[in-house]
Formats: sequence, C-alpha cells, structure tokens
Amino acid sequence: MSLSKYTPENQQEGRGSPLPQPVKSNAADRLGTVAVGRLLLQFSLPAVTGMLVNALYNMVDRIFVGQGVNEIALGGLSLVLPLMTIQMAIAMLFGIGSANMISMRLGQGRRGEAENALNHCFFLLLFMGFFTTILGMIFMEPLLSLLGAQKNSAAISYSREYFRIILLGSSFSMVGFGFSHCTRAQGFPTITMIGVVMGAGLNMILDPIFIFLLGWGVQGAAWATIISQFASTIWIVSFSLGKRAVIKLKPRNFTPSLAMVGQIMAFGSAQFLLQFIMSAVQLINNMSMGWYGAAALGVENGGDIALSGMTIGGSIIMMILMPVFGINQGAQPILGYNYGAKRYNRVLRTYILAAGAATAICTVGFAVVELFPKFLVGIFITESSETLLKFAPRAMRIAVIMLPLNGFQIVSTNMYVVTGRPKISIFLSLLRQFIVLIPCIFIFGRIWGLWGVVSAGPVADGFSFILTAVMISFELRKLRRESKPQTRENR
Repeated sequence: MSLSKYTPENQQEGRGSPLPQPVKSNAADRLGTVAVGRLLLQFSLPAVTGMLVNALYNMVDRIFVGQGVNEIALGGLSLVLPLMTIQMAIAMLFGIGSANMISMRLGQGRRGEAENALNHCFFLLLFMGFFTTILGMIFMEPLLSLLGAQKNSAAISYSREYFRIILLGSSFSMVGFGFSHCTRAQGFPTITMIGVVMGAGLNMILDPIFIFLLGWGVQGAAWATIISQFASTIWIVSFSLGKRAVIKLKPRNFTPSLAMVGQIMAFGSAQFLLQFIMSAVQLINNMSMGWYGAAALGVENGGDIALSGMTIGGSIIMMILMPVFGINQGAQPILGYNYGAKRYNRVLRTYILAAGAATAICTVGFAVVELFPKFLVGIFITESSETLLKFAPRAMRIAVIMLPLNGFQIVSTNMYVVTGRPKISIFLSLLRQFIVLIPCIFIFGRIWGLWGVVSAGPVADGFSFILTAVMISFELRKLRRESKPQTRENR
C-alpha cells in the first residue's frame, strides 16, 4: 500500500507550484507499527483538547448569563440553539465538503483544483453568512415565534436580544468554522486547535467584562461570542493566506464553477443532514418543554424554567462527551490505516482501547452527575432560583442514566465509517438522534408530561445501544476470525 501526501516541507522556496511528493514511508508506517496505545494517545490528545475547549466556550457563556442575568435568560439562549445549529450545518456543508475535495485533489496531485476548492469554500461561506444575516434580520419575529416558547414567555425577549447580535457575526463565524476543516485537511490540526483555544480564551475574558462590569446582559454574551469568533476567523484565514499553508487562499484567482459547488455539496451533505436533523430535534424538545413545563412545575413561567434546566443539563453532558468525540477522532486514522492494510489484530486492539477509554469517561461523568447534581447546577445559577434548583438536578440525573453506554455507541458507530460503510454509520447516528428520540418525546410527553420528555433521551440511548451492540458483535467476530492467522504469523 503506497501513500502520498503533499506537505509544506515538500514545497521549495522561490519556485513555482511543485508537484506533491511522497511522504517518507516511516511517517505513514508508524500507524501500522507503533504501539496502538501510544498512537491513540498521540492522536487523541489534540482532538480532546480542541473538543473540551469548544465545549467550555459554550458552557462559560451560559454560566455568566445564568449568574449575571437570571435563569430565564438561560432558556432564551436555548431557544435560539436550533437556529445556530442550522448556521453550523451550512458551514459544515461547505467546510467539510471542501476539505474532502482538498484532501482528494492533493492526493491526486491536482493542486490547482485543491486551491480552487479552497477559494470556493471561502466565498460560499462568506455569501451564506451575509445571506443568513439579512434573512434573519428580515424574518426575526416569525423565526422566534417558531422556536418553542409559550405565549408571553419572558425567555423570548432574551432570545431576540441575543440572536440579533449573533446574526451580525454570521459571515466570519461561518468562514472560521468552515475553514478550520480545510486547514485540518492540509495536515495542520494544531493550527485549528490554536484558533479554537484563542477564541475560547478571549470569550472567557470578555464575558465577565461585558456582562458584569458593563451590565450588557445577554447582549454582552452575544458580543463576546462574535468578537471571539472574529479573532479565531482572522487566525485561520491569515494562515490560509500565509507561506506555511500547503494551498493558499487566492481570491483574485477565484473562478466560480457550479460543477465545483455541486461536488463540494455532495461531499458535505451527510454531515449537513445530521446537523440539520439535530436542529429539528432541538426545536421539538424546546417546544415540548414549553408545553409541559408550566403544568409540571406549578409556576406561571414553568416552560421557561424547564428550558433553562435542560440547557444546564445539556451543557454538562456535552462537556462529558467532548473527550469521547476527541478519542473517536484520534482513533479514526489508526483504524482506517490498519483496516486498509488488513492488520485486523491492530484494528481490534484500537477499537477495544478507544471504546474502553470512552466508556470510562462516560462512567466517571455519570457518577459525578449522580453524586453532585445540585453543585453542578449551582455553578450556572444563583440560590434565588428555587424552582429551577428543584427541577434541574432531578432532570439531569434522569438524563444521564444511560450515559455510560454512550461512549461505546459513539466509537462503534465510527467503526462503520473506517470499514467503508458510512450509510450504516449514518443510520446508527440517526437512530438515536431522530428515529427513536422524536417518537419518544411525543409519546412520553403525552403520557407523563414534562418528565416523559426528560426520559425520552435515556430510552433512545438504551434502544440504540442494544441495536448497535448486536450489529457490532458481528463485525468484531469477523475481525477476530481474520486476525487469527496474523496472530499465529507474529508468534
């Protein structure tokens, strides 16, 4: 198996665009020779760091809003989450699609087409950012009315204040997020990680200044977010214009091509679909919280409080799951390389280590939430929020009942990507996020009200785990059979 890749080290100063050169064999071969545990650690740490910082980015925003404004404002941030998820889905459509095009064209030695894909990515994201800003400003009120808040909801006013400012930064937030995939595709994951860390660090500095010192409330949180995103975008785009980049952003050389746009969208459509469906699920969940919250909690603004409680729980759960996603990203190249090289014993070891580490993280997270729910909720809100302090800890403990199974589910789903069957992976992802979860929300909500909606997630997790476990057992059995001859040969 021969691998070639164009790297910055192959580029010679003072010459024209050189053809891609093969990477030294030991750089690729280490995926098949170095101890699996060491490889998994080396490849996962940068990804885990980036993921944790990204989760912290959102969590800090919510902590400062809850402490500096009030608990209802947290629900306001939750209401606009589906709209922000759609923005991210659009950025993934063009960002991941372009990144896949760039990787493929560089591997084929077609550097000009790779640069053209990068140029298309930049202008498509820029245009879509301007388009969503204008569309959002024009249809602000109809959009907010669809977000799931009940009539006379106090949370909707906070949503309006927050989202109006977030819309102003749509262009550079989309460019920054989309371009990060293109930078990673050229072999610079650290550059992407630095951009994320830079944005998160700036956000943590600006949030208390804007919210507490200047008293801007949720508007301060929104300004802190878009300024931080702007800084990350400047970092990523500057790199793409600089000398270190394998392919450079050259706006003057941009030649629009509908064929290229179609190819990019085809490559990014799967991730776009998953993200778009996630937005729909968030919307349905928010609407259900609004419908059943008042009756279940016995207060007039029960819907808003339920939204705030689930926002807190979602932030903590996402913080636990982010390292799992990092491990999953780190395992993917190791699994893919060794599966392609037919070194199935290494595939098995990598999978077992990754699934074991992911399960351990989820189990520890589950234990922390079950033991200290009130403490965790108290980080986000003040002691005056009595109803929320009663609802959120109980809701969070229910939501994480199946959390120890999630690590296995995420890593196992990824196995079908590296073995060349992405449709199965997409099906298993949709199974939990859409196929099972949405019916559970509607049915359980009708039967048990608010607590039925809260319980829908764990039930979907349990059902998805059972089906995934059955399917992956056949996959692992096949790998064990094929790895036995290799084990005998290595003795």
